[in-house]
Amino acid sequence: MGIRQILLDVDKARERPEIVDIATAIESVDCVEGLSIVVNEIDMETVGMEITVEGEDLKYDEIVAAIEKTGAVVHSLDQLLAGKKMITPVHRSR
Repeated sequence: MGIRQILLDVDKARERPEIVDIATAIESVDCVEGLSIVVNEIDMETVGMEITVEGEDLKYDEIVAAIEKTGAVVHSLDQLLAGKKMITPVHRSR
């Protein structure tokens, strides 16, 4: 049962790396079939992003290494989907 989707909380410096550079690094990992980067916070020095990665049998450590090699920092793994079938998460308000 492999990992099929992950959602990562990632920060980068405001100027570097470029978001395209981060996307290119993630896409270079063999198991990655698609990704999405959404900027959700910008302050004076940093840009906060949610990065969703999809594929078959994702290699979490390789994806994190690719991101961090660009100079960005992975803060947390916020969601993980695994198994034979993709499950749509149900979000509850608290």
